[in-house]
Amino acid sequence: MIKKKIFWKNKNILITGIAGFVGSNLAKNLSISGANVFGIAQNKKIESLLFYEKIDKKVKLIYGDITDKNLIKKILIKFKIEICFHLAAQVEVGLAKKDPYQTWETNIRGTYTILDTIRNYGKSVKSIVIASSDKAYGEHGIKKMPYKEYYHLKPIYPYDTSKACADMIAKSYTSNLFNLPIVITRFSNIYGPGQLNFTALIPDSIRSSILNKKFIIRGNGESIRDYIYIDDIVDVYKLLSKKLYINPKKYSGEIFNAGTNTPHKTKEIIKKIFLHKGKINEFKKITVDMKKNKTTGELSIQYMDFKKLKKYFGWEPKSEFKTNLPKIYNWYESYFKEKYK
Repeated sequence: MIKKKIFWKNKNILITGIAGFVGSNLAKNLSISGANVFGIAQNKKIESLLFYEKIDKKVKLIYGDITDKNLIKKILIKFKIEICFHLAAQVEVGLAKKDPYQTWETNIRGTYTILDTIRNYGKSVKSIVIASSDKAYGEHGIKKMPYKEYYHLKPIYPYDTSKACADMIAKSYTSNLFNLPIVITRFSNIYGPGQLNFTALIPDSIRSSILNKKFIIRGNGESIRDYIYIDDIVDVYKLLSKKLYINPKKYSGEIFNAGTNTPHKTKEIIKKIFLHKGKINEFKKITVDMKKNKTTGELSIQYMDFKKLKKYFGWEPKSEFKTNLPKIYNWYESYFKEKYK
């Protein structure tokens, strides 16, 4: 049995999308575990936990685009990458509706560029984890909830389609033609301290509550979603990449869902956040605006079954939204206090 700390010591890890919310947290955890972390980032000026908490000082950053095959080749060979977490993506559903081309360029072309370059030049790579999305499943209806890994992919909207296509491409690279060691992950909505993409529901709700900024109305508030804490996600990524590294024949090609199997209406999440500091009147104004709005271009209900992760590895989520909310809120209060001092 390989001990946790010994396993990660001096492992050469590549994280695409390292400046994103999940990438930053994963990089922070892996660097603490003793890994040599290399990350691809597009823009050093973006608002990111990576820079805010100075995680960038503990990792090696390479600025560039994931569709640049020559760049990927250089990174794989020069740093002798052993484990790759492909997290880079255009994740904004709203932007995907406005600019589907750029979403497909990043999410589909980016995926096959990474995988095909590893196929040709990543001789040291022994574990690849692909970040997909619950939205790849498409609409299955309330009677089919929660999503299970064997469900057919039925995407309709641009973002959903981009993730489903990337999944199918990744699966093809696990075939006996190429035999790349890949697992695919599909997670519920991820939240936690340090999520600085304020187009996302939870950080926008907290920002609006703290700073009295206008809340972004995304729909009528009736959409049903599941929310999983960032620490749980980092645990899953480390678990799966390690298992795949040790036993690729057993796990390559597998798909794993992760969530809490606890669905919430989006308006319930917004309410919990605003009422955390007693802002009932502000929430009432938002509900009036949501009633006037119609949700379009998004699925009505999504949440995940994590029984496969539990069956294979005994994994369960450790955190609940109601217990995490105070520390998340406090983190953002400190962040905004420092930003606007």
